[in-house]
Amino acid sequence: MHYLIPLINNYIFYSTYSFMALCPVCNIKFDNNDFLSLSDHFIDMANSSEPLHVMWLNRNITKTSVNKDKLIILFKDFYDLRNAGIKSWIIDRFVREYRGENPHPFILKMQEYNKYIMEGYAVEHYFFLKQWVRSCSAVISKTDYIYIQRYELENMTTEYFGNNKKAHIELLLEMAESYGISRNKIMKTVPLKNTEDAIKRWRELAEKGQWIETMAAMHSLELIANRVLRPYGAIYDYFNYDAFNNKNVPESVREFLMEGYKSDDAHSFGALDLIEKYSNKYNVEDMQDAYLSSTYVFYKYLEARIERGEMIENKQY
Repeated sequence: MHYLIPLINNYIFYSTYSFMALCPVCNIKFDNNDFLSLSDHFIDMANSSEPLHVMWLNRNITKTSVNKDKLIILFKDFYDLRNAGIKSWIIDRFVREYRGENPHPFILKMQEYNKYIMEGYAVEHYFFLKQWVRSCSAVISKTDYIYIQRYELENMTTEYFGNNKKAHIELLLEMAESYGISRNKIMKTVPLKNTEDAIKRWRELAEKGQWIETMAAMHSLELIANRVLRPYGAIYDYFNYDAFNNKNVPESVREFLMEGYKSDDAHSFGALDLIEKYSNKYNVEDMQDAYLSSTYVFYKYLEARIERGEMIENKQY
């Protein structure tokens, strides 16, 4: 593990900054223009060897030792839209953190078929989908834009009720049943802490944020399974198609994966296009904060899929 170590303690305040500053780990917001306090916060955490803050810095900002002045500049650069808009900003950061040179551990696990990983996926993802429809409904309740409402209604229908085909949640439960895990058992399961913490934050974002912030927080997550991210720098696909497309893999697994795989590119890009369209009417920095807050817990939630799979393999579930 790399640790960010401050070399000097010079203070520089860039009064021209117009961004909000948020700690995605603690979910603490700082005042406008206050990248100094944000840098102080992370340096304090690094000095105390607090692992969660250090790991986030390593994944998103830098793996090398920098001083406070440099860290402020790195945070400014991290938030900079580069005149490209919020859609490009989200895609760039998501790809780098989840499917780039150092992908999320779950993505690495999905490069080969492992029944326990898929079982863990089935159990924990059930709780994700329950929150997903709540988030979509929160968006609908907070906007009068009919195109936004229709988009989210279609999302909810696809996930929970189906649209001339099985709903995603039904495909998920059928996948679990093919492994011998009953839907009744899943429904009575208590989600793992990382999943529970993620759901809590997503619920808070839906309750407190504006509709466009909730969309940025939730629909950016669909980039995890987007098939067309190679031009954006993705090195890994969500899963290795060849590894899952063989007779040793239950048909229910392929049905579940392919249904989401066929829809998440259109869903994620469609949502980001809508966010981009209306972004000039809202505070873009609030969308950035919502994205960062959401993807931090999403990273931990994906780890919960692995943890549940290991529990199942070790007969602890």
